[in-house]
Amino acid sequence: MDGGEGLSAPPASAPLQRARGRVSAGLFRRAWLRATLLLGPPAAWFVLIYLAALVVLFISAFWRVDEFTGELIHDWTLDNFKTIVEEPTYRTIALRTIGIAAAVTVTDALLALPFAYFAARLASPRLQTLLFVVVLIPLWTSYLVRVYAWRLILAQDGILNWTLHQLGLGSIDVAYSNWSMWIVFSYIWLPFMILPVWLAFERVPASLLEASADLGAHGWTTFRRVLLPLVLPGVVAGSIFTFSLTLGDFITPTLVGGAGSDFIGNVVYRSVGIASNVPFAAAFATIPLLVMAIYLLVARRLGAFEAM
Repeated sequence: MDGGEGLSAPPASAPLQRARGRVSAGLFRRAWLRATLLLGPPAAWFVLIYLAALVVLFISAFWRVDEFTGELIHDWTLDNFKTIVEEPTYRTIALRTIGIAAAVTVTDALLALPFAYFAARLASPRLQTLLFVVVLIPLWTSYLVRVYAWRLILAQDGILNWTLHQLGLGSIDVAYSNWSMWIVFSYIWLPFMILPVWLAFERVPASLLEASADLGAHGWTTFRRVLLPLVLPGVVAGSIFTFSLTLGDFITPTLVGGAGSDFIGNVVYRSVGIASNVPFAAAFATIPLLVMAIYLLVARRLGAFEAM
């Protein structure tokens, strides 16, 4: 009897298993290769869709539309940018957009700091859970529902003025104005400021606060000189959301803003959908892109990305 007759042949998948083992060992030894294979497809998709779209947007800003035929002319010109700079209306719209975005960011920061401090450092675990749900509940509601609700509240015959009349305080006329946009934006984006600041407060070691108290610092001094510098990256991280979301919005100005409350987004929308002037819309849309690029560079220097 042949001595090898009783030996079974290796399974057909053995070469495949050995190949898998070699690939796995190679990936284990080369972390950069694992990262490339993991992040390569989404990075390629990001470059193809997002960055390519921004490049096309920027290039088309130098084109023009023929005033008589309405055809797109692929001539390189700075006329669109000159119109934005030289026309007072467009300068005012750009400054209004940036100014209200900055005002909303400051307002939300001032509201988020005491709330987040109480929630992170003083509230009990059960109350923290309740406060967390309270912060998230508005995000579960449609954006349009919240804007329309505030439109009813701020109307001339709305709930706000009715309440003021009942208290004998008269009425205020903030409906369909820049003030109403500031109020609505501050409410809508407030959760995006509270959450990063809350997380920043939770990261502060209690030992630092105890050391400050041991050195004789009062509560306000400890907050100003110890807590605030440590949570500043969280504030800047939240400001990225509030500032950018306000900067690019055009729905709220349409619904609660007045005749003189246009944002950059409203001009871009009309230039594309009504005037069919895509190059001018692209040129105007580069303003918030440049503003956010500068803002992100400053935020990076302040450590905001580590707090997100």
